Amino acid sequence: MFKYRTNVLWSGLLALLFAGTGGCGRNSATVTVAGSTAFQPFAEKLAEQYVAKHPEAVISVQGGGSALGIQSTLAGTASIGMADLVKLPPEAQSLHPTVVAQDGIALVVHPGNSVVSLSLDQIRDVFNGKIVDWSELGGPAHVITVVSREAGSGTRSSFEQIVGGIQLTPNAIIQDSNGTIRETVANDPYALGYLSHGLVDPSKIKALQVNKVECTREEIQAKRYPLVRPIYLLTREEPQGVARAFIDYILSAEGQAMILKDGLLPAR
Repeated sequence: MFKYRTNVLWSGLLALLFAGTGGCGRNSATVTVAGSTAFQPFAEKLAEQYVAKHPEAVISVQGGGSALGIQSTLAGTASIGMADLVKLPPEAQSLHPTVVAQDGIALVVHPGNSVVSLSLDQIRDVFNGKIVDWSELGGPAHVITVVSREAGSGTRSSFEQIVGGIQLTPNAIIQDSNGTIRETVANDPYALGYLSHGLVDPSKIKALQVNKVECTREEIQAKRYPLVRPIYLLTREEPQGVARAFIDYILSAEGQAMILKDGLLPAR
């Protein structure tokens, strides 16, 4: 019987929420997927599509961030971990990685903001608290509301690795998901944040150019847009059973077409 549920996890609740979910799914039709909140909505839709074709399978998709996805996979409390990182950390080196998509990190502002493009140097200075007013960037004379993800977020780790040299300003507003970043920026005309390109809603937020390159599928795929990272699915060993079948489905023409349709880029 189809059972599907999604939860956003806090690190301190790892053991409770994942207890009894099993490891790599080798001997069970139950698969737990956890980690990246950027890929979570895509994984949810892919799970729905997969289970519609395979009603005997149970796929539970949960968030919590890339760090938690890695930790829960290492502990065997999740079948598959999701991580959206430019480079996997040392503790993940023992895991079996599969790249299932590519994603741009969009630098976003309120649609009414007149600023169009920022350089990597300007982005670094804003998030370090060196530039504090939009007038320094060609915008209105108003303090910038810096919005960032929490520690352990794959989006934050990738953003900081690519931009380089970021020591986040203590004045930043910290949000725990791409969705809350989007809503915060949408409701603050002076906010600057970042999130997955696949979750940009032009009716709510505007994606800025970075180094005068648009954050579009074409520019991301051509690797001209500078803020790009892979999406990994991680297992403790070579995936087997339903875990293998689900990953294969995501990499199939149908799965990759859905990823492209919803705003990410195919793995290859």
